[in-house]
Amino acid sequence: MSTVHDIAALLPDPAELRVHLRALAVLDSTIGDDPEFRQYTFHPDWAPETEAARMDNGSGDEFSVLFTPAGVLVLGFDHESEMSPYGTEEEEVWPGLVDDVPDGLRPLLDDPAFHDESMGVFPITVCLWRETGDTVWRAGPAIEFPAGNEYPDGSDSLFHLLTDRSPETVRAHFEDYCERPVPLDAVRHVLAGHPVTPEITTALAPPAL
Repeated sequence: MSTVHDIAALLPDPAELRVHLRALAVLDSTIGDDPEFRQYTFHPDWAPETEAARMDNGSGDEFSVLFTPAGVLVLGFDHESEMSPYGTEEEEVWPGLVDDVPDGLRPLLDDPAFHDESMGVFPITVCLWRETGDTVWRAGPAIEFPAGNEYPDGSDSLFHLLTDRSPETVRAHFEDYCERPVPLDAVRHVLAGHPVTPEITTALAPPAL
């Protein structure tokens, strides 16, 4: 079984994660030709002293990574997960999922952007965090995952570009999503956090396309 606890062990430190998420957003906006279909975005002014990286695959799965002075909070939702609140009788968050979120990060859980106000539901199947000064990522220690499902919370697929951050994997993702070749050297350049030059932009989005 693969769960959020396995993902927590594979995520990099917050600074590296932030650089990687910004790079994914840059690649998505440069390679893709339609803003409506972008999956990865980065919002440096999400809220006072808060930056947000978001992923929305357009099929009902999404995650948000919130960077604050108190630490980093990660929220994910896999619409096919048995842990989805839409599939529970009371439409409540799965027991143990957010109970241990520290006080400094807890107010982020109330952001309307992460709630389905029309249904009165908080769509979430994954939650993990890392307080400033901590050395590891953490998730609810008392979560009882549904039995008989290899990927009960959907974290394995949601965060595959965060746990495998290799240029090859990232390129494969964008080639599959955009259905065209993407140059590996240009992907490496952006993932390294280097400035996006006109040459890199042209390599990632050739005018002929």
